[in-house]
Amino acid sequence: MVIVEGVVIGGNQLGRKLGFPTANIAISNDLAVENGVYCSKVFVEDKEYVAMTNVGVRPSVDGSKRLLETHLFGFEGLLYGLTLRVELYDKIRDEKKFSSVDELREQIAKDSNQIKRLMANG
Repeated sequence: MVIVEGVVIGGNQLGRKLGFPTANIAISNDLAVENGVYCSKVFVEDKEYVAMTNVGVRPSVDGSKRLLETHLFGFEGLLYGLTLRVELYDKIRDEKKFSSVDELREQIAKDSNQIKRLMANG
């Protein structure tokens, strides 16, 4: 398990448009975590959420700055400016470039279902 803590910053809100809003945290390029999609848990104040986290440069969107973006299952509200603790567990796939936003949306939905199953089974 790898733990990343950081303050939620604004993004381009593509995750929200795809049906999977994310909290974005700036990370350094030398953070010792491989780029990819992870099963995770996120702690917001006193609450814990199962989450889906992407670490990487988001090649389907802009392919530039490395970022951690995480979707908290069951969370509603705004997280901007809050400090989150993100615990990264199993990596479920590598980050990759998709040919369309629809293809990206379909893969995120598959990732979401896989993570929910994995985290439900402990």
